[in-house]
Amino acid sequence: MSRDLNAARRRALLAAAALAAAHPWRSALAHGDDAPHAHAIARADASVLTVVGPWEMTGLDPSRSGYMFARMEVVETLLEVDDSGHLRAGLATTWRVSNDGLQWRFALRSGRRYHDGSALTPASVLACLQRAAERPGVLRLASIATMHLEGSELVISLRQPFGPFPYLLTHYTTQILAPASFDAKGNVHAIIGSGPYRIRSLSLPQQFDVERVALIESGQGRPIQRARYISVSRAETRTLLVQSGQADLAFSLDPPSIRALQDHPRAALLSTMLPRTTILKLNAGHPFLADVRVRRAIALCIEREGIARALLRDSDLGATQLFPPALARWHDAGLPPLHTDLKQARRLLEEAGWRLGADGVRRREGQRLELSLTTFVDRPELPLIATALQEEMRQVGIAVRVLIGNSGDIPAGHRSGLLQMALAARNYGNLPEPVASLLQDFGPEGGDWGAMGWRNAEVPALLAQLATTPTVDADRSRSLRQRIAAVLQEQLPVIPVVWYRQTCAVSRRLRGASIDPFERSYRISSLQWT
Repeated sequence: MSRDLNAARRRALLAAAALAAAHPWRSALAHGDDAPHAHAIARADASVLTVVGPWEMTGLDPSRSGYMFARMEVVETLLEVDDSGHLRAGLATTWRVSNDGLQWRFALRSGRRYHDGSALTPASVLACLQRAAERPGVLRLASIATMHLEGSELVISLRQPFGPFPYLLTHYTTQILAPASFDAKGNVHAIIGSGPYRIRSLSLPQQFDVERVALIESGQGRPIQRARYISVSRAETRTLLVQSGQADLAFSLDPPSIRALQDHPRAALLSTMLPRTTILKLNAGHPFLADVRVRRAIALCIEREGIARALLRDSDLGATQLFPPALARWHDAGLPPLHTDLKQARRLLEEAGWRLGADGVRRREGQRLELSLTTFVDRPELPLIATALQEEMRQVGIAVRVLIGNSGDIPAGHRSGLLQMALAARNYGNLPEPVASLLQDFGPEGGDWGAMGWRNAEVPALLAQLATTPTVDADRSRSLRQRIAAVLQEQLPVIPVVWYRQTCAVSRRLRGASIDPFERSYRISSLQWT
């Protein structure tokens, strides 16, 4: 590693550390808003599994908090996915598409019941999906013409082919609820699903309890009969709850919490990489960023491994390409990796006409190479990474002003055209097949969390081919995905910085724990008390 790269890393990480010390979101637990949780959760019943995470339930509608009821295995969807993102049966046992790609047929399970004892009928499934299609959500990504039943088969007709359509039916907004879940106006007033667990009590926005629908005993161990989810916003508090034995599963742990729980007598740590990437979104329509040489120079000055090691405590999270290994079908191990080369970055800026000024900032035709970088505090690592990037870009003569606001500033800046650069965490696993998300991000007009001002006809055409061709063979699909990844790596409308790893603390009272890389389930039905 060169001397200037070492110097850049030191300055960048010192700046990030200073920012971390200066901001209250990194403060000690004693100053946290949810500090009382550390004492308020009593282990009244040791047989109740307690799960803690940062997510609150903001309502009963599937579009609001449906993901939490899915994670606790209360509700089900027509289709499921395995850890590699391949479709498998859910409430639908089989599915098939017509040769023209316009009609999908789903054979529905028979003999199932909702938690209130009512039958899970094809008519109730149809009613839920029709309701979902009328509301904002993933079903709007496909152009649905009609839905109807033919016996126990659900038939959905599209106005145009949409290859990823079955993946939409894995999303929590398409979960199937009993008719009694809805009031006379069609609003959800109770969560009555068909999963292994049913709601026992519910206290929005912070807690709900579930119980197993059918009690199970096993000679191999004691399955989980009752479980509780509690929203605890601070990672420090979740860590204390694990250390005290008041929580059995704790999700979304930050690096200090992970260090505190390593080799702890009460808990073990599980981790897996998620299909999420922290990206630097660039306005390629901005006169300073329209030249791909400037975008490549920015990519070359980013020390990803150093940021990952110093700020995330995990050097493996340095993003060598946009799609992480968790997206196995999209991650291309043969793609030349993004790397750090300050000399090459400076050369590219010189070639683009940017000359270094006496103040260390480059100029061209009287203009300073000065840009703003917008990020937000919802994910506390983002401002720290932004400060590191600010220093790394300074090393090659780019002046950066970091603006810390809220997550809504980025889509607002995209729509107004005023955004220059933005740092955000993009979840490419929101749907296990990310074609629909990528069409939103890299379509002809770009997207709130994707390209901005980028003019490229090839990637939208390739994505459209993947999405709308009724039958694309596996080899052809792989070739299309590889080409999309290659063009994004060459043109850099967004620059990958780091990937993301989910770490969960698991009580040593449990066995059988695993992490769902698509964050669809906490898999409590697979757990047993030791």
